[in-house]
Amino acid sequence: MPLRIDLHLHTHYSEDATTTLNEVVYYAKRRGLDGLAVTDHDTTRGAQKLVGQKPKNLIIIPSVEVSSLHGHVLALNVTEPITPRLSLTETVEKIRQRGGTAVIAHPAVVLKTGLGRRISSASNIDAIEVINAAAFPFFLSNYLSRRLAQRLGLPETAGSDAHHPQEIGKAYTLIDAESNRDDIIESIRRGKTTPFGKPIPWALRLQRIAMDLQIKLRGC
Repeated sequence: MPLRIDLHLHTHYSEDATTTLNEVVYYAKRRGLDGLAVTDHDTTRGAQKLVGQKPKNLIIIPSVEVSSLHGHVLALNVTEPITPRLSLTETVEKIRQRGGTAVIAHPAVVLKTGLGRRISSASNIDAIEVINAAAFPFFLSNYLSRRLAQRLGLPETAGSDAHHPQEIGKAYTLIDAESNRDDIIESIRRGKTTPFGKPIPWALRLQRIAMDLQIKLRGC
């Protein structure tokens, strides 16, 4: 039975997110997920704490979303942050040195810094996120991301990119693997994945915009 894993979500340890660790567990189980990757921006503090809590019947993959010079890279199955603001090649090298798996996040998203034009078969990445529930415009950006993955012959993943609790599980990856972290990661590398997901509904998207604005105003 394939595992249902959200491979991209954030907690309040990301400056632009509000989700608590308890909310991560609650909503993951409510959405029927078997596991998730905590991918906070340039920090693994939230991921490490959630791993330490050992939530029942939920696989936690400690991870981080790395801010490279040219866009964002998901470093899956790492317990330490990866140096930000490096080139794509250097970022992937750092991830590999930490024993992690490098997945390009939302490479074709129009309103985010994308990596699509910089990725080649020589980039040495492991997979490409082809469905991101927060992507806008959803269908166009995810279509372009999938075309990139197909052109390069790379495994495809999906994640919600949730920054707030109700967004968790809106996109996820079905992974043909045993219920343990190492087998999940190996299955991703081998392409034993099927991405699924829908866009974050407009009601939630508007709430997200409002909460993001509040976060920015608090930071001023």
